[in-house]
Amino acid sequence: MNVREEVKFSRNAEAVMIPSGERVLVPNGSEATITQSLGGSYTLITDRGLMIRVSGREVEAIGKTPENVPDVAPGEALTPEKLEELVWEQLKTCFDPEIPVNIVDLGLIYEIKIQPERVDVKMTLTALGCPMAGEVMTDVRDHLLTLPGVKDAGVELVYDPPWTPERMTEEARWELGMV
Repeated sequence: MNVREEVKFSRNAEAVMIPSGERVLVPNGSEATITQSLGGSYTLITDRGLMIRVSGREVEAIGKTPENVPDVAPGEALTPEKLEELVWEQLKTCFDPEIPVNIVDLGLIYEIKIQPERVDVKMTLTALGCPMAGEVMTDVRDHLLTLPGVKDAGVELVYDPPWTPERMTEEARWELGMV
């Protein structure tokens, strides 16, 4: 969702510069404007003119509550089928920092493999050589590690078959004005 909200960092916080993917430390007291909020991650423009992304527990520094902590209902068994359902739900909370559509609806997920205590994902990106590739992969892995019963996760980038806009859902095409 696109928003415009002024915030002040209440503590030092780790962030990622967009589009370089470089990790930076935003000092306590810095001011910024939130320009986008998707899947528990926030895109901001700092008072120094940098575009950054803040996610995970670091969002507490801008007065936000970390989101997307999935769980199973009390008494519900965590079957491989239930875990796969949770994996897909969790992946829908991961976004390319420059595109306001989740990576599932963009058609970036090619394969999910569930093993005891481990989930592996094969995915692609919309563009080869994307400078945010490492950040997107880390974000996916971090989201997977919040799932109940998951102690390890792997994310592999693949480029075969190449991604094309035809892999996007109709909802994603609408969101991006392609329909």
